[in-house]
Amino acid sequence: MNSFKSRFLTMSAIIIFAIVFPSTSMSQTRTHTDENLNYVLVFPSAQWRTINVPGITNDSTEFRYDNDGAVQLRIRRELVGADVTMADLIDRQQTLHRSSLPGYVKERVEPVAGRLSGARYAYEYIKGGEPMARVIYYLKASNRVVYRLEFAGSPDLLRTLSEETDSIARSLRLNFAVLVGAVGKRPLDQRGGALAIA
Repeated sequence: MNSFKSRFLTMSAIIIFAIVFPSTSMSQTRTHTDENLNYVLVFPSAQWRTINVPGITNDSTEFRYDNDGAVQLRIRRELVGADVTMADLIDRQQTLHRSSLPGYVKERVEPVAGRLSGARYAYEYIKGGEPMARVIYYLKASNRVVYRLEFAGSPDLLRTLSEETDSIARSLRLNFAVLVGAVGKRPLDQRGGALAIA
């Protein structure tokens, strides 16, 4: 009987601890800084892993959710014309995707407000007979620089992770420590050069 009471009290204490302190048992945020592309972002859970991808001229960083990498995130910085709007960027992508992706179905474009503002564009398509989805966040850093966060994976998993993908996109901010040290040294390029502050 004593053994039963002991187990019951132990299990009760664990459950109470998990309820009172959910952040320690369920989520651990992690910050990632990319000095080449001058950004900082926060991952809302420890399930996001950083993967370094070697390249010909520059290495890049990708992120994968969970051990099997069922959802992937790529971040790119794009140099655009000063008169190009978020709607223009999304229209170009939609035109390309409509003509090149089988089973293409777009979702509604939604505004995004966070450290940087922009728009969210999501769509589904068929790849190798399997349904796939992408969610792209275009975030405006200046009138010439846009960050593109592209999440790819199964439609069901991306819907399940929509709060996390939104949180990651809203957390993206410029890394001013790198920007201030880089001013005047070299112009912005698409591979990750310094951003000149005007």
